[in-house]
Amino acid sequence: MKAFVFPGQGSQYCGMGKDIFESFPAAQSLMERANEILGYSITEIMFSGEEKELRLTKYTQPAIFLHSMTVVTLLGRQDIAMTAGHSLGEYTALCVAGSIGFDDALRIVAKRGELMQNAAEQHPGAMAAIIGMPDSSLQELLAEASKEGVIQTANFNSPGQVVLSGEITAIKTAVELAPSKGARMAKELMVSGAFHSSLMKPAEEKLAAALELIKIRNAEIPVCMNAVARSITDAAEIRNNLILQLTSSVLWSQSIEAMVQNGITEFVEIGPQKVLQGLIKRIDKTVATKGIDTATDIQTLV
Repeated sequence: MKAFVFPGQGSQYCGMGKDIFESFPAAQSLMERANEILGYSITEIMFSGEEKELRLTKYTQPAIFLHSMTVVTLLGRQDIAMTAGHSLGEYTALCVAGSIGFDDALRIVAKRGELMQNAAEQHPGAMAAIIGMPDSSLQELLAEASKEGVIQTANFNSPGQVVLSGEITAIKTAVELAPSKGARMAKELMVSGAFHSSLMKPAEEKLAAALELIKIRNAEIPVCMNAVARSITDAAEIRNNLILQLTSSVLWSQSIEAMVQNGITEFVEIGPQKVLQGLIKRIDKTVATKGIDTATDIQTLV
């Protein structure tokens, strides 16, 4: 069985989606519609904006969502048994699964990006990747670093790869301490805030209010959701998990394991770059993976 998976923030790159826009009339139509919905040209930022601009959370999130949704629109969703998305990518997964309409999904993704950026400015924070550290040492590292401020696990990306999120001093302390706890590598990430941590709490209530304004339906295709690492179709559960996701860990490794247990043998990453394919291969080497990012990728399949 096949699943579509969708990347989140950090997979963006300058020029993303331009070749697709120029190659397919249906892509051009959808992207121009997105510009109208947003009230500004997200395609201009994607195609010719500077990296610094594209990296702003309020632009990054709608850009990645639009790229992925454009590809899915061209491919269709035939024979897809399940979907999942990493953080922001979960909104794409829900849109593809028929739980949220495109217009509403784009609006809520843009709002989410804006709220997360505002929260990051209100409560400055940082994130760091910790690679190759034994699981048994993680709680010890968090306990020591928490003496310097708020810190928690933001992403369980794959075995031996976690991302920490929190206040700047606590993250810097964790990076300094990690090698002594057995980490092979520890480095701060180029992000604008402490995502998936309690520092995003100011955005949570406002996101909940924004979600109340959009129609969320029962999913037609099961979506394995980040906060709970299990497949969900119920609209009320979907709404609750989207709110929970802002301050909870992204249980990506656990989600992929759950999808494999439910019979998924092939994962197709839809969107910019190849981040998820690499993570999935480290989680389970027995499954097949491929990615669809460019016009050339699409032309080989349609």
